[in-house]
Amino acid sequence: MMINVELFTAGGCGRCAKAKQEVQSVVEKLGQEHLHWRAVDVVEEIDYAVSLGILSTPAIVIDGELVFTSLPNSRALQRELQERLQRVEKTANVENQVLE
Repeated sequence: MMINVELFTAGGCGRCAKAKQEVQSVVEKLGQEHLHWRAVDVVEEIDYAVSLGILSTPAIVIDGELVFTSLPNSRALQRELQERLQRVEKTANVENQVLE
């Protein structure tokens, strides 16, 4: 099971370049086998951004849920993703036990 991380950015956003680096760094640190991330241009996907409640950039959506409305520090992002990874692992373990 993959956790999808979407970083919403916009042209002219001064903090968005740093946000891309932070997200990429955290995803690489935690392992890309369970994490997938992409940058989303709010202008190109405005309807999607509005449906999620995004009012400013950068914003981070995890599995379709607006989690950070601004750039968090890397520790906060890493903590959030680690918690979600642990939930995924627990779910996978339970599913494996059921199948056995």
